[in-house]
Amino acid sequence: MEQAQLIILGGGPAGYRAAERAATAGLKTIVAEQRALGGVCLNEGCVPSKTLLNSAKVLDTVKSAGTYGVTAADAVLEHSKVVARKNRVIKMLVSGIAKSLEGVGATVIQASARLEGKQGEDFLVRIGEELYAAPRILIATGSAPAVPPIPGLQEALDSGFAITSREALSLPEVPAELAVIGGGVIGLELACYYKAAGSKVTVLEMLPRIAAGMDADLCDMLLAQLKKKGIAFRLGCRVTGVGEGSLTYEMDGEPQELSAQKVLLAGGRVPVTAGLGLETVGLTPGPRGQLETNERMHTAVPGIWAAGDINGRSLLAHTAYREAETAVNDMLGIPDRMRYDAIPAVLYTSPEAAGIGLTEEAAREQGIEIQTASLSLRYSGRFLAEVQGGDGICKVIADGKGERLLGVHLLGSYASELISGVAPLIESGMKVEEIKRVAYAHPTVGELLRDALFALK
Repeated sequence: MEQAQLIILGGGPAGYRAAERAATAGLKTIVAEQRALGGVCLNEGCVPSKTLLNSAKVLDTVKSAGTYGVTAADAVLEHSKVVARKNRVIKMLVSGIAKSLEGVGATVIQASARLEGKQGEDFLVRIGEELYAAPRILIATGSAPAVPPIPGLQEALDSGFAITSREALSLPEVPAELAVIGGGVIGLELACYYKAAGSKVTVLEMLPRIAAGMDADLCDMLLAQLKKKGIAFRLGCRVTGVGEGSLTYEMDGEPQELSAQKVLLAGGRVPVTAGLGLETVGLTPGPRGQLETNERMHTAVPGIWAAGDINGRSLLAHTAYREAETAVNDMLGIPDRMRYDAIPAVLYTSPEAAGIGLTEEAAREQGIEIQTASLSLRYSGRFLAEVQGGDGICKVIADGKGERLLGVHLLGSYASELISGVAPLIESGMKVEEIKRVAYAHPTVGELLRDALFALK
């Protein structure tokens, strides 16, 4: 039985980041990953979807080249070449992670792992056929697509008529008609790509608006712009069945039917805990299948930490990175705690949407007195120079006295990059008056944040 100082279950963002930090600090670290390093984010989520979406954006740029005084030939998106490029990008990044872990001395074992109780101070973990022991365990097994109990859906998934994001990122051909169940991040991003690639796309969402959790003003503007691109929406509807070649749904109390060549299931994700042997160490998942953690990423069992999607707090790769770092710091006795007040959320649609901190709706629900200000991105010379005919918004939310920044929400080009610059402002509690005294580069879209703060009321 091999001895380690830390065993990590899962090689996704939380797992490999924790392994890098722990091994660098001198802990003998083993990572068990039954599929590929990088997890869902790298192999079938964040990175491959952005690779496809970038091709769609390049196509849109070429098609609109005449608007900018550039003559371009007719542009065509070749889906097979886009997928091939996506595969090359993934291969390169997975290889990079493997080399990085090897370089710091972490051991990666490609096999399934299961907890098998304790022996003295050590937890026992069976990885493949071998048994390992360590006094510290980090569970970072991530999440999987949620499959709601819609009649016929599981059979459609089994037959390949219905697909998840995993299959959608590697389809050999573009479906003529694509029905998307779910108007959240995954559904909207893939809807944008496949619309650009030539599909007739319809998004079905049970809630009355898309991108739930984002600021309502952004959601309304994004919906209008996606409709202009030709994506159809059925909001406030309930899918009642999936059959070969079509699905049925209810809207305003009326039964409807929608034909489709493929159905994309994009209705959320659930933590992966099955088969981990949690019961052998006294761990019980919560009502949503999650492992509850505190601000230092402790689970209910001393010596076991959890990070990433498994705790159900914030299913984002950058959250997983910070949670992993917090967990390892705690193992090493370095003071640290996880905060969720300044976690950026991004939609890489066209246009992009991003938000951080409180939305106006959330603040009012919590009874917080606030001031808000919104500026159109058309106030930016950089935006007008580079985005012909487009529009967007920069919305800021401060406390009732206008002293502390509580949230920032952006819709438009550059939103995904701009939001990262806002994170330190909210995380550090920087005062609004202090931010106003910072010089922002001109002409940039980012300087609108400062302008919006002067417009608070």
